[in-house]
Amino acid sequence: MEQKQFYRKVFSLVIPMALQNLINVGVTATDVVMLGKVSEQVLSGCSLGGQVFFIFNLFLFGMASGVSVLTAQYWGKRDTDSIEKLLGIVMRLAVIAGLIFMLGSFFFPQQIMRVFTDEPEIIAEGVKYLRIVAFTYPMVAVSMTYLNLIRSIEKVLISTVVYGLSLVLNFVVNGVLIFGLFGAPRLGIVGAAIGTLCARALELAIMLFYAYCRNDVIRLRLSCFLHMDRNLARDFLRYSSPVVVNEFLWGAGYSAIAAIIGHLGSSAVAANSVAQVMRQLATVVVFGIGNATAILLGKALGEDKKEEAQVYAGRLIRLTVCFGFLGGALVFLLRPLIIGGFGYTGVTADYMNSFLMMMSYYVVAHSINGVFVIGIFRGGGDTRFGMILDSGILWCCSIVFGFLAAFVWKLPVKVIYFLLLSDELVKFPLCCLRYRQKKWLRNVTR
Repeated sequence: MEQKQFYRKVFSLVIPMALQNLINVGVTATDVVMLGKVSEQVLSGCSLGGQVFFIFNLFLFGMASGVSVLTAQYWGKRDTDSIEKLLGIVMRLAVIAGLIFMLGSFFFPQQIMRVFTDEPEIIAEGVKYLRIVAFTYPMVAVSMTYLNLIRSIEKVLISTVVYGLSLVLNFVVNGVLIFGLFGAPRLGIVGAAIGTLCARALELAIMLFYAYCRNDVIRLRLSCFLHMDRNLARDFLRYSSPVVVNEFLWGAGYSAIAAIIGHLGSSAVAANSVAQVMRQLATVVVFGIGNATAILLGKALGEDKKEEAQVYAGRLIRLTVCFGFLGGALVFLLRPLIIGGFGYTGVTADYMNSFLMMMSYYVVAHSINGVFVIGIFRGGGDTRFGMILDSGILWCCSIVFGFLAAFVWKLPVKVIYFLLLSDELVKFPLCCLRYRQKKWLRNVTR
């Protein structure tokens, strides 16, 4: 009976978060599929231009994940006043970051695109995209920060509703403006950018309505935004800064990988764009489990139930292994359908087939490592180890050897791609070792 109640609780958290992840991937997949029908250059421009949002998104996710170390445990103590103060702290930082990213993307889009590729056609398309989506960053800073934080108090359904409606609007506007349907102008990548802008504006509007009119548990207070609690700010810096640094370095690392691939030609970029979307689709459930793990373990540790937290962790690892292998198998088996659906031939189709094969085993390792780092270690406040492990191996292993393979050794594209995906295989035994040491079993509340 206890296990049934536990798994019922797990899936009550996982299913809405998995749907939210699926919807977020759907926004990216909509752009990839629709722009892929226009041309490889347009698809590549959107994909590489989207790296800016990818880094910004990880920065926000890092802050939200870092503060969730504290909020989940304070929720275990039912200390909502401290949670509201933490929301004000993280919201202030998010808005500042959103304004910086907006100004950079609007005024320096060409310089940003040149980091990722040297092909003029791709740069030109990416510039068009960046100048419009730049205005979405402050909106996302507010909506995503709030929605990610309230997941720590087990309010996960609202995020699914917000992002579901956003996906529908994005799909409709994309279809009309990319292809010029119903008499609208045919705008291509500009239409995709406008669709994203409309979707982000809708997300912000719904989130503000919910925060001020529906959520009476955690309030979005201006006083908490303007004035910080010094003790909680110190705790936030102590436990959140490693997560923020980790996510920022991890995002910068993936952008570095995208830059390496961007210099391998538009065929490699297009194939990688599809492979990355498949990775995200294959891991929507396991990263829902990872986030649920952080919430459940944090709540148990906030209640000083360490033995219970340890039992929960073991069950959630086994659940992740099952869904990780399922996701990897789907990527492997669906390769022919994916390649045929895009209609690519020649070198691009060959790259896509190989990249998806490599992505199938990467998904398994990525899933299992994710529940350790995002769920167990962060849920218990062991954030510094996760930062060193995630960022250190990515930069010192994958990126170093991928860079050397691409620009010094001049190895084939498929070998370069294999090296760029090698970090998760290296991390796995180290994650298992840290888990057995039980240094993550800590109550970090005041």
